[in-house]
Amino acid sequence: MSDTVPEPTKGHAPAPTAEDAPAEAEPLVEADHDPAADHDPEADHDPAAPAPLNIPRTPTGNAEVDAGLERLGDADHLTTDGHIEVYEDVHRGLRDTLTALDARPGPPAPPPSYR
Repeated sequence: MSDTVPEPTKGHAPAPTAEDAPAEAEPLVEADHDPAADHDPEADHDPAAPAPLNIPRTPTGNAEVDAGLERLGDADHLTTDGHIEVYEDVHRGLRDTLTALDARPGPPAPPPSYR
């Protein structure tokens, strides 16, 4: 077995390897390395930034109530000071839905009992 290095092909030099670099030299860095990939997202953590709660919303079967539940998901993309608008909007919608249930005609109420 020979310890000789093969001759490079004419016009092409072999790529340097870590073995070719002196021990005290900087490590080889790829030309396409993106320094942003080394960024630590935890270092920029802002507790006031929007963060999805990832709370499952189970459909109720009532279109108006389900729309309100979906609207709650909008709060996931807002800072906390924007939540109140969403909550008030959903509350108003739920209140209107309940009011509409009371206004629907149903069977007549029994007559009052006089004794």
